[in-house]
Amino acid sequence: MRLRPALRASLSWIAAGSLMLAAGAARSADLRIGYIDSARIFQEYSDAKEAQSRFDRLVEGWRDEAAEKQKAVEQLRAEVRDQSPILSTLKRQEKEEALQRALGEYERFIQEIWGPQGKAAQENERATGEVVTQIRSVVEKLASEKGLDLVLDSASGYIIYANRSLDLTSQVIQELNNRSQPKTSN
Repeated sequence: MRLRPALRASLSWIAAGSLMLAAGAARSADLRIGYIDSARIFQEYSDAKEAQSRFDRLVEGWRDEAAEKQKAVEQLRAEVRDQSPILSTLKRQEKEEALQRALGEYERFIQEIWGPQGKAAQENERATGEVVTQIRSVVEKLASEKGLDLVLDSASGYIIYANRSLDLTSQVIQELNNRSQPKTSN
């Protein structure tokens, strides 16, 4: 799901404000913060590179198959265009139906592979999910060993690890729900 630009900008300001508050809290409460660069980890971690390589091979196969299907569509399109004037009505209709079937098959294939819930997204999620789980496990171990309360990702700006006592989510939800309840007038 994509956020609208205005909402995304608002969330960015909230995140920036939260980081400034965390920085202020770090000075006053001796909060220990660390960070990682997930992009660099994905470039340098051998399991991540291997997962990316497997995914790239799958994508290459899908691209080849898509190219073959597209070539068949283009060939049928050329036949309909070039032969239409000399074909009988019945033969022209058969060629046009064959073209429509090939085009439909190509479009279904593209959606099946590259659509929002397609095989590419699923395979990417599976492959990266395994690597992310491994990375999180190591980050949590190291954060615990180093006594860190918060670990940020410099590549994405997401919190990777945080001491659970710093989580304000429940309080924020409670406050938002309190504010959204209808006011009763006396």
